[in-house]
Amino acid sequence: MKQKLFALFLGLCVLLAALPVSAKAPVPVKNRLLFVPHDNRPISDEQTADTIKKLGWDILVPPDEMLGGREQLGNPEEVWQWVEQNAPTAEAAVLSSDTLLYGSLVGSRKHDYTQEQIEERVARLEAFKKANPKLKIYVFGSIMRTPRSGEASGSMEPGYYQSYGSDIFRYTSLTDKRELEGLTRREQKEYDFLTRLIPKDALADWLSRRNKNFAASSELIKLTRQGDFDYLVLGRDDNAPYSQTHMESRHLAAAGADLGPAKFQAIAGIDEVGLLMLTRAVNDLTRTVPFVYVRYNWGRGANTVPSYSDEPISSSIHDHVVAAGGMLVTMPQKADLVLLVNTNPDGRTYEANDRRNDGTLREGTKYFADIVSESVAAGYPTGIGDIAFANGADNALMEVLKNRGLLFKLRAYAGWNTATNSTGFVLAQGMLSMKMTNDARDQLLLMRYLDDWAYQANIRPIIGRQLGWLRGTGAYTSLDTKRPAVEARATRMMRRFADENLPPFDELRYLEITFPWNRMFEAKYDLTKPFDFSEYKASHPDA
Repeated sequence: MKQKLFALFLGLCVLLAALPVSAKAPVPVKNRLLFVPHDNRPISDEQTADTIKKLGWDILVPPDEMLGGREQLGNPEEVWQWVEQNAPTAEAAVLSSDTLLYGSLVGSRKHDYTQEQIEERVARLEAFKKANPKLKIYVFGSIMRTPRSGEASGSMEPGYYQSYGSDIFRYTSLTDKRELEGLTRREQKEYDFLTRLIPKDALADWLSRRNKNFAASSELIKLTRQGDFDYLVLGRDDNAPYSQTHMESRHLAAAGADLGPAKFQAIAGIDEVGLLMLTRAVNDLTRTVPFVYVRYNWGRGANTVPSYSDEPISSSIHDHVVAAGGMLVTMPQKADLVLLVNTNPDGRTYEANDRRNDGTLREGTKYFADIVSESVAAGYPTGIGDIAFANGADNALMEVLKNRGLLFKLRAYAGWNTATNSTGFVLAQGMLSMKMTNDARDQLLLMRYLDDWAYQANIRPIIGRQLGWLRGTGAYTSLDTKRPAVEARATRMMRRFADENLPPFDELRYLEITFPWNRMFEAKYDLTKPFDFSEYKASHPDA
């Protein structure tokens, strides 16, 4: 009997050995995130991903050529294939719905996809979750912007917006106001006039694309409700208290109200939302809930409604903290991050190239700098949301921080683009900073000082005024054959600015600036020599 059983066992082993061996399923790599940005601008793509790399984590991002650029609107099919191929190796995925549905953020404004094509891609997200049931999925998308004019659109809208952008903006602001509180007789007359003035085919094209976007966003809310996403954020791109963007956001927020802010939010801002979702993914995976204490400059402070926004900055910051997985606290002693927000006492937001930003101390500058000094001296992990000016740093504040030796005693800083871009970015980097080395934090700070302070607030306005002197053809929004000359001049000016205002890091002598989107609005910074703070800090122990 034993011999028969042994023979049977041997036969079974031979049979099993003869069966084909199936491919082993990929195992998620610990601390690996999948990230699909909404385009390949340096701030959206590499600077956001670099924040996660500074944690020592692994982050996978599609190649630049797959993502949307200035002229190339992105390739949704190629990105989808990349996502489906790499997802099994990651613990979490942070996905731009604009990229997966339309190719990019700009693509969402200019695409010619049919409603059916978009619906198929939304359904693909549902299938993606079923194929990766254990993968944490965080999705962020945009509620289409409503630029105030063709000039404000930066040529990132259809061509007719250059001619009728101001009229379309005003038309939609009246539409929103009519729905909220009604129009006066004079406003109704203006509304009727704009209805006749704006070409019907242009308005129909603009609204039809928005309707597709609105329908897709509504479906994303439904997928969140059925548990396909761990979190969904719909960001309001450039908008105003009365605008088409504001109106659509209200309706979408109402549609997802039952989910609560623990699962879904419609918030102000868009370019910072990718990093907020990456931060939430890290906090979820590490079971961390960072505590954030917020303090504003005196005056309007928390009630400031910045340019390009439709709500008080305190509301936006609250939403950003929640979206990133943090919690607001009322005492700095209990905070993992003390966020100090540099607002103008009068509640206004000026442009960084405004004459007020000449470095002269203004009302509130010294008061705010004293707050920063006190917070750092108390040992609080301090970050600054610098939003007194849009599209660049406050030169007066930065000069005081430099003179007081505070630049590299902060945990995080941001002063780029819109106010919500800055506060969202500094919140995310500030929350994650407690998981970073000092050198990693300093490298992120340096990038913000180079971009927000040196380039955006100082070098960009100067070169913008000098463009006519340079050989070649081109303009601020399309550098074209002037581009090499602009890149060379910007590089020289950046190195000089760094030499005069930043610690003597030897690596900054090798800094190169390029303009991958062929315009001056954003720049890419390359250090041909690897950056290492250790040598400088060894000889400057108080830095």
